[in-house]
Amino acid sequence: MIKTGYRLLKLYRKTIRNFYIGLIFVFLYAPIVTLIILSFNDSRTRAKWGGFTFKWYSSLFRNEEIMAALFNTLSIALISASVATLIGTIACVAIMRMKKTSRTVVIGVTNIPMLNAEIVTGISLMLLFISLGIRFGYGTILLAHITFNIPYVILCILPKMRQLNLSTYEAALDLGAGPLYSFYKVVLPDLMPGIVAGFLLAFTMSLDDFIITHFTKGPGIDTLSTKIYSEVKKGIKPEMYALSTIIFISVLVLLWLVNRIPAKEAVQKKSEKH
Repeated sequence: MIKTGYRLLKLYRKTIRNFYIGLIFVFLYAPIVTLIILSFNDSRTRAKWGGFTFKWYSSLFRNEEIMAALFNTLSIALISASVATLIGTIACVAIMRMKKTSRTVVIGVTNIPMLNAEIVTGISLMLLFISLGIRFGYGTILLAHITFNIPYVILCILPKMRQLNLSTYEAALDLGAGPLYSFYKVVLPDLMPGIVAGFLLAFTMSLDDFIITHFTKGPGIDTLSTKIYSEVKKGIKPEMYALSTIIFISVLVLLWLVNRIPAKEAVQKKSEKH
């Protein structure tokens, strides 16, 4: 009798847990599924299904303004992530060479932009560009994205820096290798997972940013986030559903690739050991 009651209680807990997890997934992904379905709806109204169609996708790619915003978004994300990754890597090397007190202070200062509200960062950068007399446009957005991406890159690379065994680097120097060659051959391979993670995080943050971009962009230039915002104020067009669907699927593919590569490497290392 006690065993039966215990099994029923265990089954009840499992059912509640599965229901709770299912409810979370419904709240997270039901709106996205709805959006994807509407992107194939032949009717312009959301209340009526007019049949299956790809016309909103073809209309999207013929829209020059949206394509220009897409190009700006991708180019800014790629350049800002690359520059931020380079600066962040050099900064991590410099931080780890500092004394403990100085290192703690510098790490605390670099963490502030991540904890700070985006609207404060956006307004601060806007005021900085105005005071320096810099004309708002593509360049100001790029500088702003590089600025807020650097702390995220440092956050990703620093744990790998702490795991480094500096004696291998010193051994390379003792064997006659130069500092740059030793760093490239010994230190960089160990840092590469953190560098890749930092680049991907910076790329994603830049791709997704709206508030800072809104405050630092000039007239006549838009990224996807600011373009979608301006279009929504006029009324949501079906092309926006198609664009959001493409972005969502692209992110899923990127996540799959990022998770697949380390899994492949782990399998290869296991096979090499055996």
